[in-house]
Amino acid sequence: MADLKSLNGTGAQDHLGQPRLLLRAWALVAALALPVAGLTQAQAQAPAQAPASAIVMASTTSTEQSGLFGHLLPAFKQATGIDVRVVAVGTGQALDTGRRGDADVVFVHDTAAEEKFVAEGFATQRRNVMYNDFVLIGPKADPAGTRGADIAAALKKLAASSQAFISRGDKSGTHAAELRLWKAAGVDVAATKPAAYRECGCGMGPALNMAASTNAYVLADRGTWLSFKNRGDLAIVVEGDKTLFNQYGVMVVNPARHPHVKAAAAQRFADWVVSPAGQSAIAGYKIGSEQLFFPNARP
Repeated sequence: MADLKSLNGTGAQDHLGQPRLLLRAWALVAALALPVAGLTQAQAQAPAQAPASAIVMASTTSTEQSGLFGHLLPAFKQATGIDVRVVAVGTGQALDTGRRGDADVVFVHDTAAEEKFVAEGFATQRRNVMYNDFVLIGPKADPAGTRGADIAAALKKLAASSQAFISRGDKSGTHAAELRLWKAAGVDVAATKPAAYRECGCGMGPALNMAASTNAYVLADRGTWLSFKNRGDLAIVVEGDKTLFNQYGVMVVNPARHPHVKAAAAQRFADWVVSPAGQSAIAGYKIGSEQLFFPNARP
């Protein structure tokens, strides 16, 4: 009996209990590992599940903040099943995003910069998509006396006044257009800025907010202005000048420069947005009864 007790007591713990516990522990680990190993093996043998198709589009704050993409991209996804993830920045930054290969397609509004992008080999083709126009926004009372349809005359008056002007200052398409318009008016803001000229380094929406809060003038694309709610005492003071024309273009990032880009899916977007279906979707985007963008893709 004593021997049996000793086997089932402390002696057994010292000599047999520890190995048995270890064996049980290893058995438990093995049992738990079996389903995991089986699942891993099944997963390895099954075809890979590709994530939902998606492309990255570098575009402008004006297309995003005007609400156009909220209308346009669901129609594209319904037609193709492809999601589009938008990086909304100024045109200059959007083009640089494409240059780095961090976007699959670029949709911007600075034709000269876009043509340079193609010439550098970052895209093989640029296509017109749509247009709208720029407008000069200012206080309803128009203290600088700019109101009319002559943007050059308006900017000359603004430069000679003490009224504040908010510049995007962000190398966007709107900023590039603004600099061209100042230059055409005989005002070199790069060399000598007017006294009340302020650069915000920001998107169109924030620039409009700054203008509204300080009762300042600002150049804006009509689409963003029409969708902008916090207008304060601001109104359109100059519109209709042919130099305020605002063209948008689309380019697929060249896979020869960046092999990882989703060129085929990006090309489907570029083809769709200039197709009758895409052009119709653009024309159908309105705020109230006012159309924001006008399709002009070439057949």
